[in-house]
Amino acid sequence: MNFYSVRDLRTDSKRMWADLTSGDEVILTNNGKPSALVIDIPEGSFDEIVQSVRQAKAMIALSNIRAKAAETGFLSDDEIESLIDEARNGG
Repeated sequence: MNFYSVRDLRTDSKRMWADLTSGDEVILTNNGKPSALVIDIPEGSFDEIVQSVRQAKAMIALSNIRAKAAETGFLSDDEIESLIDEARNGG
């Protein structure tokens, strides 16, 4: 896994693409904080990759909901909907 700043993306994108094509993941940082994951998508596997990423995000959201429920003991329907909306919007 290689880290690049947003500035690196503009000034050294050739190195980033080389890392991607060699099979490495690239993490883009903004103000020193990870903000995006860039992965190579092999030919013919776009739909599977997108589905896998969405599934992983849903599992993380579910894990967060479970953790909050364990802390508070109960989530209202509105709180559950809010957490789902937040996860869908990348929050």
